[in-house]
Amino acid sequence: MSDQVVMHPQLNPPNFEHSLSDSDSEGNNEGPNATGAPVVPITDNEQDGEGPHTVRVARPVPPIDYGPQPPLVNIKELMNLAFRPAALNTRVTCHISRNRDGLDKIYPQYQLSIEHLLTGDIQHVMTARKKRKSQTSYYTISGVVHDSPESAGRLVELGKVRSNFLGTTFVIYSHGKNPMKKEVDSKQNDLPVREEMGAVLYDPNILGFKGPRKMTILMHTLTRDGKRPEFRPTSESETLLSKYREGGSRDLLVLHNKSPQWNEETQSFVLNFSGRVTQASVKNFQIVHDNDLDYIVMQFGRVGPDLFTMDYKYPICLFQAFAIALTSFDAKLACE
Repeated sequence: MSDQVVMHPQLNPPNFEHSLSDSDSEGNNEGPNATGAPVVPITDNEQDGEGPHTVRVARPVPPIDYGPQPPLVNIKELMNLAFRPAALNTRVTCHISRNRDGLDKIYPQYQLSIEHLLTGDIQHVMTARKKRKSQTSYYTISGVVHDSPESAGRLVELGKVRSNFLGTTFVIYSHGKNPMKKEVDSKQNDLPVREEMGAVLYDPNILGFKGPRKMTILMHTLTRDGKRPEFRPTSESETLLSKYREGGSRDLLVLHNKSPQWNEETQSFVLNFSGRVTQASVKNFQIVHDNDLDYIVMQFGRVGPDLFTMDYKYPICLFQAFAIALTSFDAKLACE
């Protein structure tokens, strides 16, 4: 089974516009091909009696590519880049390189860089390492800050990704203490409670009989003004996984990977990555919302033996996108 890349006609990536109701959005779309479709429900305090707001899509406006910026010189700049959702109508293009040399073959290191497609400029902004001596897959993610002229870049811990034993469920956290266990390290106790940033679920698929991987991505919805609220659960019942499994998904953003189509000519499952992915791999995926399968929230795929591209757009942030990509690298005992 292969996720070979093929090209077929597709609409240009859409432009997001905020609207307060379905009728308002439909009336504001311009052009003969413009259509509106709800993408992300945004929570509201509902004190004014209005229903939940939605973000809607107006086409055909291509997104602006976000290019590398000046080196990050302080932690505030790093946090803004890492945790702020992508701007509306903006695509952030990145690549991830995997280092498996020497002792890192079993526990590789991943470097995330933002790249500008027109100029070829790149900016290394994050590094992830697979933790040794862990019973489950465990990645720590750090950001790069150039706050000293003598330093090539200082690493600041941003968060982690951790899986269950089978590698079918991953949870994404910011850097902080776990309120559900007693920390041995006294330094951890001085940190704020970690923020839950998302979860990724892979459908069990023994020996691959059900076809390509199927992913479900869980996140909290954004606020009415497009900001990402902080959620720091202190009990198991407050977590994203518990809410989703109990059917309480009203305040959750639920995304899925786009199902590839079977190609008779190549005898493989294929997706259109518009040239950004060039090699077949079970790791390749595109993330969409069920209400608009043409709007690619995120895509990830192989372009070399240890080189991958990763692009993302609103409503996710760079840290979330990198964490989701890391879950794809791992071997999954029950998924293939």
